[in-house]
Amino acid sequence: MTEMDIKSCYIGSEISPEQFIPEHLFLFLAKGSMQGYDGNKNYRLNPGDYCLIRKNRLARYNKQKQHDEFEKVIIMLDETFLRKFQEKHKITTTKFQSEEAFLRINKNELIPDFIHSLIPYYSAGGKIDDKFADVKREELLIILLQSQPELSGLFFDYGIPEKINLEAFMNRNYTFNVNIQRFAYLTGRSLSAFKRDFKTTFNETPNHWLVQKRLQEAHFLIDKKQKKPSEIYLDLGFEDLSHFSFAFKKLFAYTPTELMEGKNT
Repeated sequence: MTEMDIKSCYIGSEISPEQFIPEHLFLFLAKGSMQGYDGNKNYRLNPGDYCLIRKNRLARYNKQKQHDEFEKVIIMLDETFLRKFQEKHKITTTKFQSEEAFLRINKNELIPDFIHSLIPYYSAGGKIDDKFADVKREELLIILLQSQPELSGLFFDYGIPEKINLEAFMNRNYTFNVNIQRFAYLTGRSLSAFKRDFKTTFNETPNHWLVQKRLQEAHFLIDKKQKKPSEIYLDLGFEDLSHFSFAFKKLFAYTPTELMEGKNT
C-alpha cells in the first residue's frame, strides 16, 4: 500500500494554520515519516501508520521526506458531520478514557483498502469533490467504530474544555504558536477571565510572559545544548528567525549568534 502513488489528499474544511486542532483529524501516512508533539509526549509515524489527532488539543508535527517524497491523507471529522452521522445511526456513547492528543488506531486491513478507494475521487490539487467527501468520511467512521466502538465516546462528545489549572497548562504548552484566545478557550475561560487569572498566577500579562518564557528556553538550548537558532525558533513559537533574533537581543543584549560564538571561543 505504501508504494502506491496516493499523493497528499485532504477531505473536509481547511486546517487551521495555528498549532491548534479545532476538529478531529484522521491521518494516514503513505510516504516519509512524522514526529508529533502535544506538549507532553512525542509520537512517531512511519509509512503505513495512521492515527487520530483529537480536537481541542495543541499539537505540531515535523515531517521528514523519504527518497524526496512525503505523502499523507488527512480527513477532518468535524462536529457538524459527526452530529449528522450520530443522528442517522442512533449511536449512544460512553466516556472516552484516553487524554492523548495523538491516538493510535488498531491495525485494520480495511483502512489501507479505504485509502486506496480514495484515489479515483481526488483532484490533482489533492481535494475530493464535496459530493463524495461525506460519503467517504462516513465509510471511514463506520470502519473505525466497528473496529473500536469506544471511539464513539471521543467522536460524539461535543463539550467544550472545562476550567483547568492555568499554571500547569501554560508551563506545559507555552511553546505552541497560538493566540491568547486559544489559550483562554483551552483552559476553560473567557478571554477576560484568562487575563485576570494569568495576572494573579504569574504577575505578568500573557503576551509578555510567553515571549520571556520562550526566550529563556531558547537561551538554555543554545547555551547548554549547543542548538542553532535556526533549529529551535519554530518549535519555541516564533514565526520567523529575524523576529526571534530581534526579541532575543532585546532581552539579553546580545544575539543568539553572539551567544553561540561566545561558547565556541
